[in-house]
Amino acid sequence: MLRTMTRTGLLVLLGSLVAVPASAQIVQGLHFGGGWFIPRGLDSRVPGDVLVENLNSLTFNKSDFNSGQLFGEWLVEFGDHIEAGAGVGFYKGSAPSFYTDYQDSSNNFANIEQTLSLRVVPISGFVRFLPFGRPSTVQPYFGVGVSALNYRYVEEGNFIDFSDNTIFPATYVATGTAVGPLAIIGLRVPIKGDIWAFTTEWRHQWGSGDTGGAAAGFLNNKIDLGGSNISFGFMMRF
Repeated sequence: MLRTMTRTGLLVLLGSLVAVPASAQIVQGLHFGGGWFIPRGLDSRVPGDVLVENLNSLTFNKSDFNSGQLFGEWLVEFGDHIEAGAGVGFYKGSAPSFYTDYQDSSNNFANIEQTLSLRVVPISGFVRFLPFGRPSTVQPYFGVGVSALNYRYVEEGNFIDFSDNTIFPATYVATGTAVGPLAIIGLRVPIKGDIWAFTTEWRHQWGSGDTGGAAAGFLNNKIDLGGSNISFGFMMRF
């Protein structure tokens, strides 16, 4: 299903650009801002997700991964109602964790603790459609696109070797890039004309990366990179 959505996003992106009239006025713009990223819930993550599997032995709050995000985009407008763009973002979230059913008997039965962290840098191409209004008026919009999600997932701290019941420090790292579709809904509010504008936007990204599974020290072989961005931005047209 994810591959189908990605192909559909690419086809819409390319088809929209091909369909733009040659006579349309072309205006460029810069769009940047930040907001909040909320990873997908535990009940909707991809099969084989390592965070879901970790909950069988570790205690942590998935909501700790909710964290701030930043973005910057370059836009090309074709008339008043369609624009293409490319951008990059940054998100990093982490959660403290500990073994649910085991303590360190050599250290006053203290919790055996770790830190789970995820960094995602999405590099996106997209098309936005603005069906109503003009750049000098309030314009709602929606869009579709495709993102290359560069990720780094880390589990760092103390772990148990159940073969001999010893505790050891370790750092496990998974990196890579996954590709997935992108959906966008937003609102653009101009500031005394059509050059400057504020934006508020919701977008959702899909995608999952490989951890390497047990061979790399992880309890499962996938990390879901999907989630929703709620952001506020500032736009300049030129």
